[in-house]
Amino acid sequence: MISHGLPKMTSLAQPGTPNRAVTDDDSLTRDALMYLPAWQGLGLREMWADSGKEGLPFPLNAPNTTYFHTARSAIYHIVRELVNSGRHVVLMPDYHMGNEVRAVLYAGAQIVWYPVTREFGIDMAVLRRLCREGGAQVLFVIHYAGWPHPMDQLNALCAEHGLLLVEDCALALLSGVDARSVGTYGDYAIFCLYKTLPLPDGGVLVQKRHVFDDLTRLPLQRSGRMFVAGRIAELGLERFRIRYPRVGRRLFDVKQGIGRFLNALRVERIPVGDTGFNPSHVNVGMSSWSRRVLTGLDYESIRRRRRENFIALREQLPAQAAVRTDLPPGVCPLFFPLLVADKSGASRALRQRGVMATELWNEGDPSVAGHEGEDARFLRRHVLELPIHQDITNPHIEYMARQVGKLNVLLPSSSTIRAEYQTA
Repeated sequence: MISHGLPKMTSLAQPGTPNRAVTDDDSLTRDALMYLPAWQGLGLREMWADSGKEGLPFPLNAPNTTYFHTARSAIYHIVRELVNSGRHVVLMPDYHMGNEVRAVLYAGAQIVWYPVTREFGIDMAVLRRLCREGGAQVLFVIHYAGWPHPMDQLNALCAEHGLLLVEDCALALLSGVDARSVGTYGDYAIFCLYKTLPLPDGGVLVQKRHVFDDLTRLPLQRSGRMFVAGRIAELGLERFRIRYPRVGRRLFDVKQGIGRFLNALRVERIPVGDTGFNPSHVNVGMSSWSRRVLTGLDYESIRRRRRENFIALREQLPAQAAVRTDLPPGVCPLFFPLLVADKSGASRALRQRGVMATELWNEGDPSVAGHEGEDARFLRRHVLELPIHQDITNPHIEYMARQVGKLNVLLPSSSTIRAEYQTA
């Protein structure tokens, strides 16, 4: 396992080049010229689409599925069953969000960490050694931002050492290798639906092999009506605001006021998209509204639009602007993984211009301390998530690329950064 000290907090701006991302001099008014939300919105067309539409993609057409409020609940339940069946040790990546790790730990498993590379890959040499020597019985892999791992190699590795394979596809719905979807390779797969689709909530557990029948019949609680209504309103507002940013901003202020009012009344709202793991929410199922909407969506159009947006943004930015710039057939990118020098400063500056850039996974779970490799630390420090979802249009892409260029937020050359980490 890899253990490194944290790198020194030094400036990464190129010599003689001011880092405008960390200044407030460029701030625009709240009424930015454009508004590019982090997530896709929901419109009336999707809400009332034909619910009898055929041809749903994997995992929505798969047998042995269980639909939860969030994906972390699915992770908890499958790992708990694995632990109860005698598989206590799980190999997990050092680059992760944290929710999945907390779910695994709460389920009673022990974790052995393996390193992720700065290209969203897996250090296969270290993983092979850990499979031989680490005593693990389960391999947990995360498909980052839509790019699949070499699943045939991982399947062979698991077969050789008697491990079960869990695919975390929370960031990779609609992705695959050519015509084969992620989530069809492992013994179990977990998907987060609302990250890619305009749904109030939704996480799916798919059991491919070694099925635990109790999980397919799990009695789940209903999501609260106030939560579902609030999420639908929020998604509708995002769709409206991307088209009418000035009016949408005022409506957003009203929505925030309603949220504060509900908080004052202590109305419980089970969050999605947050950081944390609440054991009291693991038995909450996906809302009926999410089930209704997902049956009428145009999935091929969603996949195609995301790929087109990724390619269009890639062509307008420098060659080394992202963690991955390749886009193999079958990949449905969740976002554009921009590499920036100052993550918080770049996010703040872009948001001031209406681009809702998201700081991706700044910190992992505390249990990874002492086992996190330099590449995982590099990704936590420098990856900024730019929206390329299905509501983003070509003018949005052009606007976003211009803002990235004007703000001078991109990371310097990889050789400069690598030298910094080697001397840290």
